[in-house]
Amino acid sequence: MTVSVVVGTQFGDEGKGKIVDLLASDFDVIARFNGGANAGHTVVVGDESFAFRLLPSGAIRGKQVAIGNGVVVDPDLLIKEIDEIEARTSQEVKLWLSDRAHVVMPYHKTLDGAEKRLKGDLSSGSTRRGIGPCYGDKITRVGIRIGDLTDRKLLEEKLKTYLPLKKKILDAFGLELDVSREGLVEWCLSSGERLAKYIADTSVSLNAAVDEGKDLLLEGAQGTHLDIDHGVYPFGTSSNPTAGGACTGTGLSPRKIDEVVGIVKAYTSRVGEGPFPTEIMDSTADEIREKGGEYGTVTKRPRRCGWLDLVMVGYSARVNGLSGLALTKLDVLGGFSEIEVCVAYEIEGREITEFPANISSLSAVRPVYETLPGWEYQQDEEWKRICQDGYDELPGNVRRYVEYVEKQLGTRVEIVSVGKDRDATIRR
Repeated sequence: MTVSVVVGTQFGDEGKGKIVDLLASDFDVIARFNGGANAGHTVVVGDESFAFRLLPSGAIRGKQVAIGNGVVVDPDLLIKEIDEIEARTSQEVKLWLSDRAHVVMPYHKTLDGAEKRLKGDLSSGSTRRGIGPCYGDKITRVGIRIGDLTDRKLLEEKLKTYLPLKKKILDAFGLELDVSREGLVEWCLSSGERLAKYIADTSVSLNAAVDEGKDLLLEGAQGTHLDIDHGVYPFGTSSNPTAGGACTGTGLSPRKIDEVVGIVKAYTSRVGEGPFPTEIMDSTADEIREKGGEYGTVTKRPRRCGWLDLVMVGYSARVNGLSGLALTKLDVLGGFSEIEVCVAYEIEGREITEFPANISSLSAVRPVYETLPGWEYQQDEEWKRICQDGYDELPGNVRRYVEYVEKQLGTRVEIVSVGKDRDATIRR
């Protein structure tokens, strides 16, 4: 029995979808523990590409999957995703959906856009899918949970109390809710009827799976530096994408976690506002963006691109207690004669190696780089051929880069990814 957690070590978009899909073949159950439909994981299988928003990536392998209590769920999108996966794979999605997970209500989406406008320069770059307002209701204890969707009496009672509060807030924004309380009750009940067969106490189900000796893979959305507690506040998400969030978001004890795999992209990218110490401000960023397909899975927004920041990843290694690394998108850096890697920050004439919490300080740092030799650009099929032959057949400077990252972080790179496809991967 093994329980493994997969987390992103940067600003998300590190390639977790591919790595979870790759690892899923070794596990019995794959569970998502945080975030909502604002986070997308992309998996490429042959000529087909699957974009996941709520379902764990292992769903296309026919595995038992779970959506834990730490996730906020848009029922319409979840139902659509289940239908699409079942139609494309011709197999039933085997899902446990936590009765404690909170529901993204229509008014959350309306509020999301309004709040973004008011926050101005301190906006987190919301996707306007209602995620932040839904988590806000969870914390202030005025939320609707998945388990409520099959209980008419409770729904009517809750919405009778909560909806006037929402209407006051919407009035302050000059907005109106285009659905009545009765309409919301019926929408909830309809969603509950469609999802009823999946709803479960996932903490019970997941713990039972562990007790039966099954292997569990816990999948986080986004990345460590978007974490509400440990990320670049306030330019982050509303949940905990860190290893600790895997426990609170599933109901599994920390004592049951065996390993934590950190996904590191060979460079850095992020969507939205906020400090970004290693951001590249010339045509090199455009080249990386196009070669790496750095556009949001869900939003399609172009991502900001920069060099690998080992101060950032080192912080993630400490917070998450990483036991291994997966280094992704090394193929994208092919064709550059030299590659920069940030190993420290300079601020007010002194050098630091710890990631600052204060955004003013973080905005003022200058990255301290070490320069590594680059490698030649390779076509996708050539990378796949190299992967078939194993790690020692990688170009020498690719191996130097991998081993440099290992040495700097003190953690072994167990997976090397050089393309989107499953076959463009080396497991060491």
